Amino acid sequence: MQQTAIVIGAGIVGLATARALSLKGYSVKIFERNEMAIGASIRNFGMLWPIGQPEGKLYERAIRSSEIWRELCKEADIWHHENGSLHLAYHADELQVMEEFTATAKLYRNCEMINASEAIAKSEAVNPQGLKGALWSSSEIIIESRQAVAQVASYLAEKYNVEFFWNTAITRINYPTIFAGNKEWQADKIFVCSGADFETLYPEVFQSVPITKCKLQMMRLAAQPGKWRIGPSLCGGLTLTHYSAFKSAPSLDALKKRYAAEFPEYIQWGIHVMVSQNEEGALTVGDTHEYGLAHDPFDREQLNIWVLDYLKTFARFKSWERIQSWNGQYAKMTNGATEFVHSPEDGVTIVNATGGAGMTLSFGLAEELI
Repeated sequence: MQQTAIVIGAGIVGLATARALSLKGYSVKIFERNEMAIGASIRNFGMLWPIGQPEGKLYERAIRSSEIWRELCKEADIWHHENGSLHLAYHADELQVMEEFTATAKLYRNCEMINASEAIAKSEAVNPQGLKGALWSSSEIIIESRQAVAQVASYLAEKYNVEFFWNTAITRINYPTIFAGNKEWQADKIFVCSGADFETLYPEVFQSVPITKCKLQMMRLAAQPGKWRIGPSLCGGLTLTHYSAFKSAPSLDALKKRYAAEFPEYIQWGIHVMVSQNEEGALTVGDTHEYGLAHDPFDREQLNIWVLDYLKTFARFKSWERIQSWNGQYAKMTNGATEFVHSPEDGVTIVNATGGAGMTLSFGLAEELI
């Protein structure tokens, strides 16, 4: 008899889990409290970002996830752009960190240091004034997560007969049964992929572990006129302090000290600045990081201003018209763990807290777990 599995949550972690289960021969049902995925999985850059992951397990997981994304995009006709990334250096200490990182990273990654002229040749959007050089990586991919997450769900339903129950909030689990009001379903395995919702299922578990929620603010700039493209995704020096891959650079601490002195507000609000471009030519810009279990639901306009001010130090666009601003929340461990995988009772597994790297890591993580 075919084994059955239930996945709670239709965000990227839930979808990746459902795919991995389907490949192992399970009959899978996914339950989502909303009529579509509306959480952190669609409120991001759409960046698949191996360059940010440190050498070892996480980098390998990111590369595997990228391979799976390529397969999905091809089979499900999902737009994607294998555009790579540029980290731009305008100060000697930024350049030094990039050079130290690349000296080792180039041995196992598709990355290299390039000079200012080479960086400008890769992207007309690069600000040439004061540019000292750049870290070029060819591994990064852009998708439009607002559409891609729904397209992956449709693909799973069509190819693997994954059954979706939308607008169905699961409020209780007593293995092997899940409950939504007076309705119930059973399965051999249950996976809880509930994202930033710590309050509904197993709240006592989440209260007992070092986990929090991160609120980030992002913006979208209008589609660039004349179908103008920026090419690679672009990052400023602040991004070097955000991603753990760059901790291997001995000079990173000195760079952080300079930023703390020159950009105290940016450090306070966890601001680092990146920009990607979707199929229509619109630019996604961000972001900020606020940590805590409860957040102001409204955007802070000053944070958007700081992000755009910093963006203008390394990028130049045909249009700076801002058409959207939004925020999202994701789960993150506070003890340095890169994910939270826990079995609160036999037959049930919680998979959560990929720390803002869900698009980059979830498919690889799911294959490891299933």
